[in-house]
Amino acid sequence: NTLEFVKYACELTLDTNTAHRQLELSDNNRKVTVRTDEQPYPDCPDRFDFWCQVLCTDGLSTAGRFYWEVEREGVVHIAVTYKGIQRKGEYDDTCLGRNDQSWSLRCSDDDCSLRHNNKRTSIYVASTRRVGVYLDWPAGTLSFYKVSSDRLRHLHTVRTTFTEPLFPAFKIKPGQLNSSVLPSTTPV
Repeated sequence: NTLEFVKYACELTLDTNTAHRQLELSDNNRKVTVRTDEQPYPDCPDRFDFWCQVLCTDGLSTAGRFYWEVEREGVVHIAVTYKGIQRKGEYDDTCLGRNDQSWSLRCSDDDCSLRHNNKRTSIYVASTRRVGVYLDWPAGTLSFYKVSSDRLRHLHTVRTTFTEPLFPAFKIKPGQLNSSVLPSTTPV
């Protein structure tokens, strides 16, 4: 039931200074869509220059619990990362889920998988267009849910010790015209 998470709902805003140039931000920086043309973003040291990724503006603090939902179209990665993730080049250090800085749930129309530190865990679930994410920072848990109508189906929980604020982040597979991610404040 989504009602238990409503009190932890948080609003996410995407950070234009981190967005790869093939990612178009819209709806007051609340939606990201992959494009073939590069966006006219200024040069910025925080910008991802190889992977089509973007971080949110605010880190989720060390003292709280947070819940958000994401509506996806196409193959997308729904992630959290420490601010220190590298941004430049085609390296594991710069790709969500391929390093010790980030945890990433990859969702497609066929399946889901979780990746952290380049270790992949398959999650057997039918297609999910809407994913709920619950972060309990003090408890060290990050949980992902399939959202349908008013029901949540648990997909996977990460149990670890977080060491600094986490930034929600997204990666969209390039070449999938109009693939998008829309973080939502209000659960279904």
